[in-house]
Amino acid sequence: MSQSLYPVSREAHSPHRAPAGGDAGLLTKVLAILLLVVAGALVFTVVQLRRGSGRGPAVYSVEPRPVAPRPDKLGSAETSTIDVFKKFAASVVHITSLESHRDRMTLNVTDIPQGTGSGFVWDATGYIVTNFHVVAHGNRATVTLNDGSSYPAKIVGTAPDKDIAVLKIDAPPSKLVPLPVGSSSDLEVGQSVLAIGNPFGLDQTLTTGVISGLGREIKSMTQRSIFDVIQTDASINPGNSGGPLLDSSGRLIGINTAIYSPTGAYAGIGFAVPVDTVNAIVPQLVKSGKITRPGLGINIVQDHVAQQQNIKGVIILGVTPGGAADKAGITGTSRTQAGWELGDVLVRIDNVELTKSSDLFRAMDSHKVGDVVELELVNKGNRRTVKVELQPLP
Repeated sequence: MSQSLYPVSREAHSPHRAPAGGDAGLLTKVLAILLLVVAGALVFTVVQLRRGSGRGPAVYSVEPRPVAPRPDKLGSAETSTIDVFKKFAASVVHITSLESHRDRMTLNVTDIPQGTGSGFVWDATGYIVTNFHVVAHGNRATVTLNDGSSYPAKIVGTAPDKDIAVLKIDAPPSKLVPLPVGSSSDLEVGQSVLAIGNPFGLDQTLTTGVISGLGREIKSMTQRSIFDVIQTDASINPGNSGGPLLDSSGRLIGINTAIYSPTGAYAGIGFAVPVDTVNAIVPQLVKSGKITRPGLGINIVQDHVAQQQNIKGVIILGVTPGGAADKAGITGTSRTQAGWELGDVLVRIDNVELTKSSDLFRAMDSHKVGDVVELELVNKGNRRTVKVELQPLP
């Protein structure tokens, strides 16, 4: 057998083996240089980030950004709100309720704050209107006006069932800005409202919103119902109690009185006593210190008793001797040997049907002493109507 004349080296058939000697050293240097470049880039990036975060000299210009031009005019709604606030914010006051305590040892008298809230100027003679619950625990108060001046206030009169109170201060008429009085009978859900308050005596605050409900019913401190209450989503915080709720023209339409919230924080539902109620009560409080409510001269049975007996209407428990109901021949429930005997059940006043006691109270709120009303009564299945002249309640 013949053999090749040119023996083949094994290295000749291994083209991918690492180069020997100087070639391997060159590759190592190239890799090292690349690593140094990458490390330098990372260091540079970190330094720039630190400079941008305030740890080093700022790399951006220290000049303020240019101010973007504002449109020539604000929107009509904004302008109206601003105008109303500027015009009537001075009508809103801060009220601190005080109670005097005499030290038994020194006999010194100290005024102890009992609560704070807002109020507003009723007229230029110095009458101030607020919520009853703002001054309920004091016997007098201090009123702070828009300019920071404070005046001692006398509590002229209160209507706890309607959460209304009237105070009187001796301030110069030039400092007193009365609010124009509107009406709550023609309000519409959705119309804009403004709530102004002076919480904590810091300054007047403004919140805005809409009327979100009408004809609401809430309880006063006496647990009597306040009817036709205005519901609004304008923020009403505790310090705003007693402040005015205004319509978009700045007219008084209610007194901010309560919020619906389990925690006491504002939750989007606020209530205001309607101005028609306020306007009917305040003059009476100014004149006599109390309101004269009309009545029938009757005592009534609690609603749950009527419900248990499946009776629709207001059960009359008793009548005041010589009172309006007594004169009209109305009889109450009587005690017999067999037990209690049901008397008259009141089922209607004028055109208002009565199914529970709150219906009766609502109907009486629309009348005054001396009005003559027609009553429909049921007694042992027999119906009759009588006319009664409303008498003042004691």
